[in-house]
Amino acid sequence: MWYCIYGTDVENSQELRLQARPEHLKRLEALKAEGRLFAAGPFPAIDSENPGEMGFTGSLIVADFPTLEAAKSWADDDPYVHAGVYANVKITPFKRVLV
Repeated sequence: MWYCIYGTDVENSQELRLQARPEHLKRLEALKAEGRLFAAGPFPAIDSENPGEMGFTGSLIVADFPTLEAAKSWADDDPYVHAGVYANVKITPFKRVLV
């Protein structure tokens, strides 16, 4: 089943994001290689694809996991979680209807 993983950033997360980004992307690339990644990306803090020093307010990952518990386990081990980028993470089932 597909799951949405919503990470909401702590204030002034940009430096923490930059430090943890390579490992974060490596895990997303692994999901992509397995055909389990539908979409992933951050939410710019301003109306711009490249917000510069304004940074991001969070991220969304839509990926396929066998269970909600598996999605939670994967999200709990994210480098952004370990680095303190996210203030909180919410995971919800997602029914993919249109692509």
